[in-house]
Amino acid sequence: MGSDVPKQYLYLGNYPVIYYCLKVFENSRVDEVILVTSESDRKYCQTEIVEKYGLQKVKQIVSGGAERYDSVYNGLQKVGDDVDYVLIHDAARPLINNALIDSLLCEVQKEGACVPAVPITDTIKVADENGYAKFTPDRNTLWSIQTPQVFETSLIKEAYSKIYQASSDIKITDDAMVVETFTKHKIKLVMGEYNNMKITTSGDLVIADHLLHLQE
Repeated sequence: MGSDVPKQYLYLGNYPVIYYCLKVFENSRVDEVILVTSESDRKYCQTEIVEKYGLQKVKQIVSGGAERYDSVYNGLQKVGDDVDYVLIHDAARPLINNALIDSLLCEVQKEGACVPAVPITDTIKVADENGYAKFTPDRNTLWSIQTPQVFETSLIKEAYSKIYQASSDIKITDDAMVVETFTKHKIKLVMGEYNNMKITTSGDLVIADHLLHLQE
C-alpha cells in the first residue's frame, strides 16, 4: 500500500475501511463479533472504531499474532463451544453485504464448511523456477476465494488445534486450507461477488470508493 497507516484504517469515503465490514456484520444475523488486531492497535480499535461508531456486536478485541493463522487461532480461543458457526472475514474486504452472509449461513448448515468464490476470468499460467510458463490450467476449474469463510465451530477448532503440530514448511494462506489440510472435510464453494474485493494497493482504494458510491 505504501502507507504508514495500516490499510484497514485508511479512509474510504467518510469512514475507515474496517468500519464498513463491521457495520455490515452489526446489521446481520451474526450474534457476536470478535475483532482481532495487533496488540498496539487494540485501544485505537476500541475507542476510534467500536465506541465511536456504536458497534454493539463487537464484544471482544483480541491481540493477533505473527501470521494470519496465529491471529485466527487467537480469535478462535474466545469462541464458546456453544456457538454453532464461525465466520472469518478480512478487514480489508469492506464491500461485503448481508445477502452474501445469508447465503453462506444457509449453505454451511448443509455443508459444514463453505467459502465464497468467483470464477477466474483471466487465463492463468503456472511458472517454473526460472520464470517460464510451465503449463496453463483449465480456467473453468479455477476460482478466486474470498471471505467470510464459514465453518461449524467444532470443525474449525479441530483443524486449528492441529496446526502447530504440523511441519513448518506448510504455507497456510486461508482458513479453508487449514480445514482441507488437517481434516477430511470438503469445502463447498458458494458463488461470491466480484465487488467483494480485497484492498491491497492504493489503486484498489480508488476502485472500492467508486463501487461504494454505486452501492449508495
